Amino acid sequence: MSIRFKNKSDVFNIVVTVLAAVLSVGIMLYGVWHFGLRETWPELVLNLFYIACILLIWMFFFNRIQAFQFNYWCTVCVGIAVLLRDILFPPHLAYYSLHLSCLALSVLLLLMLTYFYARKDWRRYTKGNLWTIFVVDMLIALLYNLDIILEPTDEFTSYMMVEIWIRPTITYGLVACFVKESQD
Repeated sequence: MSIRFKNKSDVFNIVVTVLAAVLSVGIMLYGVWHFGLRETWPELVLNLFYIACILLIWMFFFNRIQAFQFNYWCTVCVGIAVLLRDILFPPHLAYYSLHLSCLALSVLLLLMLTYFYARKDWRRYTKGNLWTIFVVDMLIALLYNLDIILEPTDEFTSYMMVEIWIRPTITYGLVACFVKESQD
């Protein structure tokens, strides 16, 4: 099997991203099993989109799909995850200002992903534009993390801490793939 990236640092970025995402998704699937489907079915739905993104990254890495197909499907999966988790069914946050900040950043992220997906000449998308997608997703995760730290902990806390960081990890993989692809 041939791989798309030849530089060792690019290969390392993608492999570490996929391994971290697979580990995180595995922990969340264990959480679904541990707490029961009645309590955690939204996490299972989100995990399906995260698993699809991981598979798309691997298929792109091993030259099984073209860059345009990867762009389309991975952006759609991440966009649906943003729409479901952060906009339509946002988690309850203790502070209203954090809730509004997360919602505003989520709408911004969704708009950036839509713009990225809709561009016909996506290879001209700059590194700065790509990294902005990742930075906005990281800011959302940091705000959720801050809210979890400020609230009292319970048995769900450790699983929520893991779930928060799955999407930024996948977004990093998406950006790492396209930064390299746009250079070629």
